[in-house]
Amino acid sequence: MALRLAASALPLHVYDVAPAPLAELAAAGAEVAGSVAEAAAAVDVLCVMVRDDDQVREVLAEALPVARDGLTVVVHSTVAPGTPGELADLAARHGVQVLDAPVSGGAMGAADGTLAILVGGEDAAFAAARPALEVMGAKVVHAGPIGAGTRFKLARNLMHFVAFTAATEAQRLAEAAGLDLRALGDVVRHTDAITGGPGAIMHRETTAPIAPDDFWHGVFSHVVALGEKDLGFAVALADELGVDVPLARLAEQRLREGLGL
Repeated sequence: MALRLAASALPLHVYDVAPAPLAELAAAGAEVAGSVAEAAAAVDVLCVMVRDDDQVREVLAEALPVARDGLTVVVHSTVAPGTPGELADLAARHGVQVLDAPVSGGAMGAADGTLAILVGGEDAAFAAARPALEVMGAKVVHAGPIGAGTRFKLARNLMHFVAFTAATEAQRLAEAAGLDLRALGDVVRHTDAITGGPGAIMHRETTAPIAPDDFWHGVFSHVVALGEKDLGFAVALADELGVDVPLARLAEQRLREGLGL
């Protein structure tokens, strides 16, 4: 993410506890600071990408006492739902604005500037940070007030990691059936790129039950017919091969209602 900023027209100051990234960024034209405080004192927008809530708090503890009036702190780390509001209240005492702006897209999206960046916070803070965010991300979503970016990311990652767990069930089933797991992975990536994967069903503005005359009733009725059929076959195959597939069984029970039918 910092390398994308270094390649832009925006002046960039950087700090990290590890020397190797700083050397790489210095070579890319960034100004290397000697501490968090030194970096924070030099900038109008401070982007923070660290591991967890405690590290975010450590960074702000160093940055806030030296911050310029009107500094905008952008927290890219995925933190607990209540943390952004706590940080915003703390920062406000120093005349500092906070955005929670977790990212989605992994190392690949960071490298090529195509991240989705999910932002919570006040309009003025979002406007201040937006030029930097649009360098790092191809989809920048102002999701709402402080905390909304984090809630957005948690909803997105719930699907991400449940899907990973479902993929492990599919792999166990395929392995027991004597299939090539790498070929299965290739097919999943190929078809998800065409259909959109789980996002293909996410076009409604509500999760309420669907009226029979609604366009989506017909679409999702077709999805359910195919899904219940294929899940039933997959569960039967799993039973035959002695493979435990609890998520598949749960999906078989909940698909219809989950889609609003």
